[in-house]
Order: sequence, then structure tokens, then C-alpha cells
Amino acid sequence: LAAALAALLPAACARRSQDLHCGACRALVDELEWEIAQVDPRKTIQMGSFRINPDGSQSVVEVPYARSEAHLTELLERVCEKMKEYGEKVDPSTHRKSYVRVISHDGTKMDLSGVKIDGDVASSLKFACESIAEEYEDELIEFLSHEADHVKDRLCSKRTDLCDHALHIPHDEL
Repeated sequence: LAAALAALLPAACARRSQDLHCGACRALVDELEWEIAQVDPRKTIQMGSFRINPDGSQSVVEVPYARSEAHLTELLERVCEKMKEYGEKVDPSTHRKSYVRVISHDGTKMDLSGVKIDGDVASSLKFACESIAEEYEDELIEFLSHEADHVKDRLCSKRTDLCDHALHIPHDEL
């Protein structure tokens, strides 16, 4: 019996870790996309060189602020704080864990049946989020600097393999 438990324990821990990192990646992308959507699309930032060229011109262009590298970098520094607004939900048939918002952005009431809300879940999710944001910062900026479809799947599953088990896991849109 002890040998059987010892054989199953690493697989259970690995799956829990995989569920956590996949959930953190998907929540991170959701939060970044929501933050980007909150920026006035007319707001721009100047990019390029501020040096004067020999002909007297400058190589400065204005780009939309919402998806600029400066804005995305700023968001990555603080977005993982939002993980305290998430809870853990366990699928009764597969026993896989997913992470869902427990506080809506707009204040609407949410269905929290079956959602575990506690400090351990929030701190684990925040730690996983910070690890992902640090390790995959360049990829996150690359994907989010342009409007694209299916960023969560493309980044969390295909590019990073954090969700290679879970291309089919539904994750509520914000």
C-alpha cells in the first residue's frame, strides 16, 4: 500500500502544479487583456529615437499606448496582485483544478458555487503568476503588443506548454 501511494503522490503533485501554472497563465492573460481594453484607444505614446537626423528630422512615431511595450511592462509589474480576486474550482469528473474570478470587474454578482476561496489559493496563484510573468515576459509582450485571437491558448499551451494538458479547459471570459 505504501509503495502504491508513493508511486501516485508525485503524479498528483505534478498535476496540481500543472493545473496551478496553467490556471495562473490563463488568468494572467485574461487580466492583461482586460487592462489593455480599459485604455482609451486614442491615447498614444511616442516611440523611437529622439535624436535629430542629419536632415533635421526625428525618427519618432506615435503608437497606441494600450499595447505599447512601456504599458505592457508596467502592467506585468502589478497584474499578479489581481490573483487575490480568484478562487479555485475543481471539476467533479476529472478532479482537475481551474481558477476563476470571485470578484467581477464591474461589480455584477457571480456564481461562486463550488469555488474555494482562501489565502493559500490566492498566494499560490500569485506566486505562479509572478514566476510566469518573469520567465515569459518577452513572449507576453510579443503576443499582447498586437491584437490577436486565442492569445491564452497560443501562449499558455503552444508556446510555453504550461497548459499542454488543457487545450479544452474552459476559462470564463472577463
